[in-house]
Amino acid sequence: MWFFVVLYADDILLMSPFVTGLQRLLRAREQVLDSIDMTINVKKSCCMHIGARHDKPCAKITTVDGRELVLADEIRYLGVFIMRAIKFKCSVDHAKRSFYRTANSIFARVGRLAFEEVMVQLLKLKCLPIMTRSL
Repeated sequence: MWFFVVLYADDILLMSPFVTGLQRLLRAREQVLDSIDMTINVKKSCCMHIGARHDKPCAKITTVDGRELVLADEIRYLGVFIMRAIKFKCSVDHAKRSFYRTANSIFARVGRLAFEEVMVQLLKLKCLPIMTRSL
């Protein structure tokens, strides 16, 4: 059985093709964290199904002390939104909303008073990074 563990600072992403594999992987991570006096924050942790059975119920994933992880439709990991679906799918909807909100804010404050070059520079400086950090 294969599995993946992706680590970045204190963010951990665990992936397994089977619920039982994910449960075992979670328990193994809990042992490692326990050895350094850390625990999993169940309030910030969740599970997601991706694949043909993404909309079917399954066994609950629990911590060693019996706390259940919530089954989510969307997970944010390092600014990327991963969606529950048949195939692995990321969403940029949040980034697009933030991009348009920022662009509209610039237009509302500057309006037609600024030169085109100034508007282009403001959009590049304030809006473009929103889209590029979300990809």
